[in-house]
Amino acid sequence: MGDGVALEPHVSARPGPGLVTLLPPVRLTIDGDGDAETSEDDAGVDDEFGDDGGGEGDGEGDGDGPRTGGDAGEEGWVSRAERIWAASLARRLRQWLGIGADARPLMIGGGGHGAVRPLSPGDVMILVRKRGSLAALIVARLYAEGVPVAGVDRLRLNAPLAVRDLLAAARFALQPDDDLNLAALLVSPLIGWSQERLLDIAAPRRGRLWAAVRAGGGETLDALTAIQNAADFVTPYRFFEGLLSGALEGRRRLLARLGEEARDPIEELLSAALAFEGQANPSLQRFLDWFDRGEVEIVRDPAHQPAAVRVMTAHASKGLQAPMVILADATTDPDANRRTRIDWHAPGLDAPLPLFRPRKAEVPPALAADIAEAERRDRAEHWRLLYVAMTRAEQRLVIGGALGPRARGRVPADSWYGAVDRAMAALDAPAADETGGVRREWAGHRPEAFGATHGAAQQAETAAPAEPLPDWLLRPAPAEAQPPRPLAPSALGEDDAADPPPGPALRAAAERGRLLHALFERLPAVVEAERRMAADRWLAGAGGVADAALRVMLVDQACGVIADPRFAEVFAPDALAEAPIAAVVAGRVVAGTVDRLCVAEDRVLVVDFKTSRRAPMTLADAPEAHLRQMAAYAAALAEIFPGRRIEAGLLYTAAPVLLTLDAATLDRFKPVFQP
Repeated sequence: MGDGVALEPHVSARPGPGLVTLLPPVRLTIDGDGDAETSEDDAGVDDEFGDDGGGEGDGEGDGDGPRTGGDAGEEGWVSRAERIWAASLARRLRQWLGIGADARPLMIGGGGHGAVRPLSPGDVMILVRKRGSLAALIVARLYAEGVPVAGVDRLRLNAPLAVRDLLAAARFALQPDDDLNLAALLVSPLIGWSQERLLDIAAPRRGRLWAAVRAGGGETLDALTAIQNAADFVTPYRFFEGLLSGALEGRRRLLARLGEEARDPIEELLSAALAFEGQANPSLQRFLDWFDRGEVEIVRDPAHQPAAVRVMTAHASKGLQAPMVILADATTDPDANRRTRIDWHAPGLDAPLPLFRPRKAEVPPALAADIAEAERRDRAEHWRLLYVAMTRAEQRLVIGGALGPRARGRVPADSWYGAVDRAMAALDAPAADETGGVRREWAGHRPEAFGATHGAAQQAETAAPAEPLPDWLLRPAPAEAQPPRPLAPSALGEDDAADPPPGPALRAAAERGRLLHALFERLPAVVEAERRMAADRWLAGAGGVADAALRVMLVDQACGVIADPRFAEVFAPDALAEAPIAAVVAGRVVAGTVDRLCVAEDRVLVVDFKTSRRAPMTLADAPEAHLRQMAAYAAALAEIFPGRRIEAGLLYTAAPVLLTLDAATLDRFKPVFQP
């Protein structure tokens, strides 16, 4: 007996999307014979969905849960049955998609579903009852088979091992004396120590683990020192991207050890770190604090249909359809996953009291009714999800799952697979002998036996008079107006104040301005006594400035401007740096990012830095492009903060001088939009 069970795809006979004609007989088996068991002969494996390495004997373990040892490697926490099933499913799906030398392209369409065409990855939706190890394993196997896959629909970002390893590196950079965290980092793929090597170093030590590692020297010390140095004055995104793509080759190491399923969490962590940089002073310590304060969960839009296989729960698939739907864990026994907590509605209490569920033989009479009600609700939800899952399929539905040694070759009677298998048997669906079991196929035909049993209900349904459709249902919806492209204030006119001549000198001036902006963003949070050293280290490291003289010039200018008391409000701790703003001004969207934003109860100050070497000393000498830009910012802020006085200023760092735009100037250069 093999470890996986599966059905070939069935084809819906109805033309409407998401309507499966197998549902009525399935309902009859649920309502009429819920205690029946699927026979051992019918719970089979076909020759391509089955065990690639021989059957799994009953004596190999006491349950279906995780087992370690053997050649499972990093997947030892997943049962062998699930590993075999996920690999078989991914291989068969690859063949259906026409990928590889052994491809068996599957055609879809026709019969009211459009032109006949080959199945594509975007046509496939894989559904599971719950998010867990099987969903992640299927994603990994699809990656390994070269099948485009979008990953699971919902991801807890602090759960994947790859993310935990990267966070361990960040915590080490901030606190190297945390022995437990350092030990986790050492045995991670980023460093690659074995458990034995860690014990050899950690067990005989008489101090901190970091001191013992430093004493050993070698490549490990070089790698850890590089991680520490990378954390100095870089944003969280730059830190993690440096670990992954730099000399440490963290991405390659993580994927080699953890598999392709680690790629998705890694990229999501980078996206989260990049989004975090929109906050003021996005230090690595702040990122870790933000990350640890709550569960960072990535939720993909279920309505978005990428050109890749989608993996999600049956519950999350509500409202969606796909040409092919695969129910990947249909052999799960609902009785084996009962809730461990029940709500006891005790007499005299307004709210239910949560209790651990006792064993069946130990249930007191006072809890019997509540337990029975909980079981009824759970079973109703179990069958409701089957209905949802089956009605997602537009053309083809594949049902299968994994059987471990505890099942002893028998599919649970109340599993999704068991219910559908009994319905197909009642329909006299032809069964084909396959290696390891029996495979049934059904294409929407209705034998006479079923028609006689269910005919009365069908006649009553078709005899019901149809209600007239409302007029609005037949009228096309009015077309929505296309919103105009947002206006970027920085694009209001060409800036003719750039330093000539063009070419290398112009590029050098632009790079100089970028570095100064970065220093103005980071340095105000650093205490003044350490500001120059911090600026020089950032320029030499993350800034990539090897010229010591250029670093001195940039540090002098940035620190001089920040320390100038005339600009104290601009660089105050509560001022927002690189603040994005967006508003609708006279029917036009104005959006941009301001260098500095100070928000008070009665006024708002917006300041933009200008780093050109020619600094005007009066507004009359300022380029009009700069004035139009600030007027647009002021107009947007007036919409965002109604009733507050809006002040705008241009800080020319070369002088340095802060030019404040008066109300007349702002009104004169305020953008005027044509209707």
